[in-house]
Amino acid sequence: MADGSSFNVNLYIYDLSKGLARQLSPMMLGKQVEGIWHTSIVAYGEEFFYGGGGITSCYPGGTVLGVPDSTVNLGDTEVPRDLFLEYLSSLRESTYSPEKYHLFEHNCNTFSSEVAQFLTGSKIPSYITDLPSEVLATPFGQALRPFLDSVTITPLGNNGMNGYGQR
Repeated sequence: MADGSSFNVNLYIYDLSKGLARQLSPMMLGKQVEGIWHTSIVAYGEEFFYGGGGITSCYPGGTVLGVPDSTVNLGDTEVPRDLFLEYLSSLRESTYSPEKYHLFEHNCNTFSSEVAQFLTGSKIPSYITDLPSEVLATPFGQALRPFLDSVTITPLGNNGMNGYGQR
């Protein structure tokens, strides 16, 4: 980048189970699961995420999920904000449109990992991205799969922003 500006990139991690996965997973899955993870990328003063409504953004911590359970600093990016928004627009039209959302195979975590790699060259932690296959590998996960395949998660922002990059 000509002016040498860099922008911090963070991963926001939310446990959708609010601790229940940790308590119930040994009994239900036969193995310990720490949480049911929703992730988003925070950069350029916005929180970007993918769900059943497609790619969306809000002010950091502005989704109905509230404050994240944890934050991981992914490093800095020199990608200009305008180029990033163009990148998101192309993802929205192709890979991450609302109708392509799938709870296990194409979700908020696959989006966060792809965006993190674009911005910083690193993916998000594998304990997050590997969780769906770990759950589905259990008998209980296989029994629940037909129901879970129909679930769509859309954590709308609650700050009045419509879409991403609109300030």
